[in-house]
Amino acid sequence: MVLAPPPALLLAALLCHLAAGNEGLPTAVNITWSSINFKTILQWQPKPSGYLYTVEIHGRTSDIKRKCILTSETECDVTDALRNVKETYTAHILSVKPVEMDNFEEPPFAVSEKFTPYSQTVLGKPEIKDYSQKGSKLNVVFKDPLTPYRFPNGSFQSIQDIFQHDLEYKLYYWKDQSSGKKDVTTKSRNFEVSVDSGKNYCFYVQGIIPSRRENRNGQESTVLCTSVGRSIVDEYGTEVFIILAVIAVVVITLAIVLPVVLCKRKKAKRARAVREKELLNGV
Repeated sequence: MVLAPPPALLLAALLCHLAAGNEGLPTAVNITWSSINFKTILQWQPKPSGYLYTVEIHGRTSDIKRKCILTSETECDVTDALRNVKETYTAHILSVKPVEMDNFEEPPFAVSEKFTPYSQTVLGKPEIKDYSQKGSKLNVVFKDPLTPYRFPNGSFQSIQDIFQHDLEYKLYYWKDQSSGKKDVTTKSRNFEVSVDSGKNYCFYVQGIIPSRRENRNGQESTVLCTSVGRSIVDEYGTEVFIILAVIAVVVITLAIVLPVVLCKRKKAKRARAVREKELLNGV
């Protein structure tokens, strides 16, 4: 008669088997947070072989959220798990075998650095909507970057909606083809600055969070330039002016020299005809 092993022995053998199943699985390294306008991507290495990854987002006061479950990728969009933007999060990247996802044994995992979206996301480029230069006034109107988060009515929240009074914008402007920059700050969505009348100016806009210790300055908008009284030299540079001047000199020279040459050739032709006629008469 064969005796069945005690239940305690069976449980111990099962746990030992589960633990052995996760032994030797590599864990993620080089874990980084990449976040612009609160759209946040988690990245890590290496590419898995024979196992998969699952991402867990842990907040200080929020429930654990799982993202990118059983993925073979090495990046994960975790934006939806970070809606409380002032919360501080860590990411646990689990290395798992697919058949063991529901087992009792906790798989090996790596932990990221802490990340707080409100203080660490990068401000994206503002969009220049309109600009004009009339007399001695330069006017620039721009638009806030949008975030992936929505209001209850479905419209996207802007970074201004989230940062509110913590957000400022700077306009950097300078005379075209000059390196001396000036700047002015506003909390609104438009600038009006005094400039030299008749002179062209270039400019860009940049978001700023003065209260931050790091990542204070956002990305710069596209550089644009006004075109008040812009000449061909302003547009294309002195090289084109020189080429045009050379062409003009050549045309003027041809206009003067060509008639003289033609006139001389005509006179020579006439003289030759007279000599031929005199020779014929002499004969």
